[in-house]
Amino acid sequence: MKKVKPAQTDSKPKLTALRTAGFERNTTETQIAIQLTIEGKGIYKVTTGIRFFDHMLELFTRHGAFNLNLKCDGDLDVDQHHTVEDVGIALGEAFDRALGDKRGILRAGYFLMPMDETLAIAAVDLSGRAAFAVDTKVRTRLVGDLQTELVTDFFEGFARGARANVHVKTMYGRSNHHKIEAIFKAFARALRVACSRDKQLGEMLPSTKGLL
Repeated sequence: MKKVKPAQTDSKPKLTALRTAGFERNTTETQIAIQLTIEGKGIYKVTTGIRFFDHMLELFTRHGAFNLNLKCDGDLDVDQHHTVEDVGIALGEAFDRALGDKRGILRAGYFLMPMDETLAIAAVDLSGRAAFAVDTKVRTRLVGDLQTELVTDFFEGFARGARANVHVKTMYGRSNHHKIEAIFKAFARALRVACSRDKQLGEMLPSTKGLL
């Protein structure tokens, strides 16, 4: 009798679908087109018209290991506020859409980021509730071409769009550039953890409420 060979099984783990989101957000003040991939390689193409803000979003993407394509045409002739806040809202919404029902994610993350003489901390909870606390310890009006008070507006916008708790704080530092940069890097790495899939809990929802 001819022996039948057992069927070969693929020992390699199955690839999980990438979590992505892409949409346009248009108002009378800003027109934003955004594409996000959470499982990325830190690849970015960012244009907001505010170069220092672009730089912060670029390093956010690289340190978070996301892929981000973002273009914002805003009413910068009026002020930077609408551009910075609306980009925060759109970016937060992109993460909220890409994460779907949030099953199987770690949900919360934090990171302590040294930046030369500066130290910053960020903590994120993708809780379904918008809340934020920001302390940059920056007292100058501008860093590069960015109005520094708008860093708070960005994180508030992100918290609203992502329906998340976002806490960022500069612990200490000298350079105002470093204070803001350390916050964005810490935030990226905290969010990277929060978005990560939880191997132990599998597809369970990380909440006892039944939804996030």
